[in-house]
Amino acid sequence: MFKRIKNPILRYFVIFIYFIIIFFCAIEINFMGLFGSLPSTQEIKNPTLSVSSEVYAADGKLLAKYYKENRSPVEYNELSPNLVHALVATEDVRFYKHNGIDLYGFVTSMVSTATGERRGGSTITQQLAKNLFQTRKRKSQGIISRIPVVRTVVYKCKEWLTALKIEHNYSKPQILTMYLNTVPFSNNAFGIKAATVKYFNKLPGKITVGQAATLIGMLKATNTYNPIQHPDRSIERRNVVLRQMQKYGYLSKADYTTTLQQPLNLDLSNTEVAEQNDTYIKRAVEKWLKKWLKANNYDLYEDGLKIYTTIDSRLQQYAEEAVAEKMKMLQKRFNNVWRDKNPWRDSKGNVIPDFLWKAEQRLPVYAMLEKKYNGDTAQIQPYFNRKKRMTVFTWKGEQDTTFSSRDSLNYYARLLNTGMMTIEPSSGKIKVWVGGIDNKYFKYDHVNQAKRQAGSTFKPFAYLTALDNGFTPCDKFTDKPVSIKYMDNGKPDVWEPKNADFNFSYREMSLRWAMGKSVNSITAQVTEQVGWDKIVDYAHRCGIESPLKAVPSVSLGSNDVSVYEMVRAYSTFLNHGRKLDPLLVTKITDQDDKVIEEFTLKQEQAISEETAWLMLYMFRGGMEEPGGTSQALWEYDDLWKGNNQIGGKTGTSSDYVDGWYMGITKDLVTGIWVGADDRSIHFNTSETGEGSHTALPIFGAFMEKVYDDPKSGYAYGPFPKPWVKITKTYMCPSPRITFRSDTSASDSLSVPQADTTSATPTAEPAEPPPTAPPAGR
Repeated sequence: MFKRIKNPILRYFVIFIYFIIIFFCAIEINFMGLFGSLPSTQEIKNPTLSVSSEVYAADGKLLAKYYKENRSPVEYNELSPNLVHALVATEDVRFYKHNGIDLYGFVTSMVSTATGERRGGSTITQQLAKNLFQTRKRKSQGIISRIPVVRTVVYKCKEWLTALKIEHNYSKPQILTMYLNTVPFSNNAFGIKAATVKYFNKLPGKITVGQAATLIGMLKATNTYNPIQHPDRSIERRNVVLRQMQKYGYLSKADYTTTLQQPLNLDLSNTEVAEQNDTYIKRAVEKWLKKWLKANNYDLYEDGLKIYTTIDSRLQQYAEEAVAEKMKMLQKRFNNVWRDKNPWRDSKGNVIPDFLWKAEQRLPVYAMLEKKYNGDTAQIQPYFNRKKRMTVFTWKGEQDTTFSSRDSLNYYARLLNTGMMTIEPSSGKIKVWVGGIDNKYFKYDHVNQAKRQAGSTFKPFAYLTALDNGFTPCDKFTDKPVSIKYMDNGKPDVWEPKNADFNFSYREMSLRWAMGKSVNSITAQVTEQVGWDKIVDYAHRCGIESPLKAVPSVSLGSNDVSVYEMVRAYSTFLNHGRKLDPLLVTKITDQDDKVIEEFTLKQEQAISEETAWLMLYMFRGGMEEPGGTSQALWEYDDLWKGNNQIGGKTGTSSDYVDGWYMGITKDLVTGIWVGADDRSIHFNTSETGEGSHTALPIFGAFMEKVYDDPKSGYAYGPFPKPWVKITKTYMCPSPRITFRSDTSASDSLSVPQADTTSATPTAEPAEPPPTAPPAGR
């Protein structure tokens, strides 16, 4: 056919054009699945911005949705001409002259790239094709997408074809409007209306030239030119856009010069608006799936996935109810303790005078104000002192009030928070996830984001190390002052821990009794004998991933860990000594319920089955041994039916900053932390602030609700019998002792002053030396 053309140059040119046409036709029909799909005419005429993904509980209840929440489409007549002019001048100056493909712009961009000046050649219509119809997404790819260079050529051709279809179906104003409604502007602002409100607290029609240039400038790289995070870069980019507008006649020389000198003039008052349709579980699932989504090229907010979690909606409800009931009471107690006094105190109990000022400095807006006013605090402070209407969280419901920013910081700093997680170790499934008291007002997740001192809840790792290295639950130590010399970063140091009540009974106690009663002095002796390095190793074996400083005090919980880590590590004991990777998601399907991925439990043997079972026996000591720190649970009558058994460990860090409880039943492990987000804010006595009085009541209320519901799937019952033959002695009942006061509060890492009313046994203690020196701090 081509031989009829005698001129060889013309013949080869015709052949080239012929194969170009064949190539584009092949792409259009997705020949043999090589190129991937293109949007149909129907899809072009009725585009969908995104399809939400849904999160379900294990019992099928819808928990949350992921979608582009901060998007409000606008019409062309709602747009300021400044936005349109800035966009065209910067992104596609020949927009009104081409039909979707700008060959001149494409060629010049190729030349610029070849000479070292990287410049895009895509038209606004092509960018719309890529953004709206996802021509480069996994679902639009074919087999040929595995070939790097060819893949890029195919991507570009598909964008051209889609752009031609868009131009055929829409007018230029409609294309501009669709484009501005689809582009992201960082900080969870999707579309131009969300962006103008987010950054300038204005509707799109009210945007000035400088503001329009700032927003359009972000489109090149939304994070790089984010005016909140990088104001200097944002101004530089804005000025480039202004120069383009002046160059192409959209801006006069005088206006250009004037606008160049203007600051960004951001108005971030709308950034305080709480995001709706948000939960701690939703964010936890997103974080849990982050690597999988990236590896499989899925977008959680657009691809319409169905995500099936391990969360039990019944247990989740009971946990949230227990948290609400008890945290409301704890907040009232906290308020009564401090009343009109400022609760932010240093380690000596003195008020921190510049607490609120430092809190202001940590706010993102402070850096902007500091730059704007050259660090002049006299000009900065009026911003934080200016009163404005806002809605705040209270335990009586949301309340409208008039607060300044400083008032708001003062109010929220005093609120206690919590984190709670429950897991079923036999399956590795996370059943409950409560990241805080209210996700709308407190985004920080206290299950896996927050890390705090574990206090006495870390002691079991010292006893675990002992049991796995020759000791038995019946081995005895004397409650007496301890002094341990060690090297800390090459410097000699001495550790002399005190008991929580500042008293030493000089009594011999079994390891089970000592752990149940949370005796610091005996825990310190165990630590010295087994070695603090080895305790760190065992904690890591069980699932603690945070770095742990190997010092003697490690066994008293001086390191920061998360609720997630502690629950995972404690699960090892109920899971026959196997460390597990907790499961939060079991299955992901598409919109048609076709399974995309299934997740299974991963676990490995960390300690022997015998040691694991012995640790469960040790945990029961908190309820059964004299002065056990879990004994406040006896007040919850509904926990003790059907020969039920519960084990656990309370924990309190120095100065009552953190209160913990780790509870174990025959089926579940639950971890709870309670405290203020700032460590300088806390209770001031053991009766008000120890874990047995803050975190433990939440566990008690939660498990009562679980047991009272016959449909919960979890019934009363004793702990499991030994899985293997127990070779070590463990049946060694402690003597019956009557305490004059409740020792369940004695679990602190340290306390600021002695409590002379602390528990004193009526039975005769072991004979102390004539003059017993007091233990050091």
